[in-house]
Amino acid sequence: MKLWLLIGALLLAVLILLLSSRIYFHFSLNRTGQDDRIVLKITALFGLVKLNYSLPVLMFEGVKRGLHVRLEESGIAPVRSSKEDESNIDKDDVQEWMEYGKKALRATQGLKRWMTDTLSHLHITKLDWSTNFSLGDAAGTATAAGALWGLKWSLVGWASQRVKLLHRPRLFVVPVFEDDVKFSTEVDCAGSISAGRVLYAGIRLLVRAMRADEGIRQWKELVREIRSRKREKRAALT
Repeated sequence: MKLWLLIGALLLAVLILLLSSRIYFHFSLNRTGQDDRIVLKITALFGLVKLNYSLPVLMFEGVKRGLHVRLEESGIAPVRSSKEDESNIDKDDVQEWMEYGKKALRATQGLKRWMTDTLSHLHITKLDWSTNFSLGDAAGTATAAGALWGLKWSLVGWASQRVKLLHRPRLFVVPVFEDDVKFSTEVDCAGSISAGRVLYAGIRLLVRAMRADEGIRQWKELVREIRSRKREKRAALT
């Protein structure tokens, strides 16, 4: 009897330890001229789970073909291996995602409020955003620099109302007074959220879906529809 109590106490202690751990993420974006690179790193459960998402190719191929992307995934996690996913994102894909969002709203009671509550527990520990650019005209570049400053601070102000910024963001706008048109921007963002909070948010999402009219069935149909669409796109590219 004492042995079972000891095992139960140990399992409970491990569970509390895991739920009290934090999920860390690091997002970086770098665009210089026509070269782009987006990287997202996620670390959870004291480093037992590590996921890396890299987007080394982001190229606009015209109105019809849209945006060509190649996503590389790797990391240390259960039943996970390195792989690449290459596809094109056009206006039809954007319309589909908007339709998926509408269906998710209908399938979940209070989805917007759930998302707002979940984001309020996200801690941002670092946010650096630097932009260097030239419009090829000194007057136009100077005017655009002021507008860009205003846009950046407006976006940061909007985000600060939804997540917790633990440190003051570092924003830079550097006008380059040259005759040629140039543009480069770099974003570096890091933060974390409690693993217990993520689990709690998942449970709340499930409960809200169950409260909606046939919410679970609608979510299953939405997932099947998304998977079917992805298979069709991959088959079309091969």
